[in-house]
Amino acid sequence: MSNEIKRELEKIEIPDELNNRVKLGVDKAKQEQLDEQGIPPRKETHKKRNKGKLAGLVAAALVGVTLSSGFFLPSMNKVLASTPLLGGVYEKFGDKIGMHLAEQNLVTELDQEMTKNGVTVKLTHAYFDGDVVSVTGQVNGDLEKGKNEPGEVSLDVNFDYNKGDSDPWLNGMSTGMQEAEDGYEFQWKMNYPHKNIEEEFTLPITIHSINGIAGEWNFEVPLTQEASKVFDLEHVQKYDDVTIKINEWKQSNASSTVTFETIAAHEGDYIELYKAEDVDGNVLFHYANNTELSRSQEDDGYHQTLRKTVDQIKEGTKAITFYPSVDIEDPVVEQRLNKKSFTLESERSDLAIKVNSVKQKDNQLIFDYEFQGLSDNLSNHEFEMIHHNLSYAFTLVDKEFIDKIDPENPVPPEGHSISRNEVTVKDKNKHQFQSVFELNGEETIKDFSLKDTVLQIDFDSFIPVEELKPFTVELPRD
Repeated sequence: MSNEIKRELEKIEIPDELNNRVKLGVDKAKQEQLDEQGIPPRKETHKKRNKGKLAGLVAAALVGVTLSSGFFLPSMNKVLASTPLLGGVYEKFGDKIGMHLAEQNLVTELDQEMTKNGVTVKLTHAYFDGDVVSVTGQVNGDLEKGKNEPGEVSLDVNFDYNKGDSDPWLNGMSTGMQEAEDGYEFQWKMNYPHKNIEEEFTLPITIHSINGIAGEWNFEVPLTQEASKVFDLEHVQKYDDVTIKINEWKQSNASSTVTFETIAAHEGDYIELYKAEDVDGNVLFHYANNTELSRSQEDDGYHQTLRKTVDQIKEGTKAITFYPSVDIEDPVVEQRLNKKSFTLESERSDLAIKVNSVKQKDNQLIFDYEFQGLSDNLSNHEFEMIHHNLSYAFTLVDKEFIDKIDPENPVPPEGHSISRNEVTVKDKNKHQFQSVFELNGEETIKDFSLKDTVLQIDFDSFIPVEELKPFTVELPRD
């Protein structure tokens, strides 16, 4: 797999005026659009998956943007014929699961409405299928009194009495927002976050603010689904340093889920099932999101149990082929700047940075170096991605603060680190670059000196994801 594909998302810009919590929601939508195209996620997407939950603030600019994935199938026209209003709502948000359930009258109609501070929220419909939960609603009123830009609506929401970003329902949640005749329509889609799925329960919902207008709009949404068909598979697939166990396939009315366990020999390696196909070659998922159910370190390695939402399989499907990949975690490499030249070598790949000179000139620190181990046949786009990523790959840290960085949340210490540099290409064919750090910029190192500064590099973003050999799992017969 090429570095070009691996970093495709870097081409998509997120407006600076959106705050960080909104950016997470937009990132999620972009990832879903790229998932449909078969583009794998950047490493940062899953390497930091447990270092911060998706925030409870979701927003959309109302210019026809829908923050939910899916597509409309011509075969689903009969949904709209039998239930035109409800089917039309799910078509509007591109939700094929909702359209299928609407056809079978398996969507719960809600009539819950609450007004606070001139803003009214009405929840209209909900469904629960497999591990997918959807709630649709409407919002209207004095939204212009809020803090958002015109044409932008945001709802700060939590589920099941959770608070803030620690809410597991927000991890992977997507939101659709559409302008309506009287206000706006929205859809939340979440993955059931707990290991054991209850087929009937009530989900408390609290909206804390809308467009910055404080309130506390409280609802309790009843959710139920028909009994699922469960296949206990217990298939074990072993590779070098990697083991995958397919534990369960659960077939619901409009979707399915697969539960699997991964075992990695190295901490931080991320093992993924990036695609599955049935025996006829129909793709059941392609870079679908995972719900993490458990994580542990045991004698045989680092375990992670995951659940993934899958398209419905045809009746009588005999086997499913899974396509796995592994994204390795490469330890950060460090070098104290008491030398004018040195080589930084990746521990788990053939990549290396050969630094030919280090010099301080006025308020700048300048590195000249050669990136070794790269392919001689890089495309122009691959080269540009490497060029771009080098701006973020290096960090300068005061040596007295190296031990104070939390490895679980490696944020550079403020006032004692610089994490951004400007990169110039010196010789493209020889992969030679120059990086310039501004010592008096937004980030600084107090009382900077070369001998007391450590240069760190993270090779992770330059190491391609490795696709492993696919394997086939037979489904047990009834």
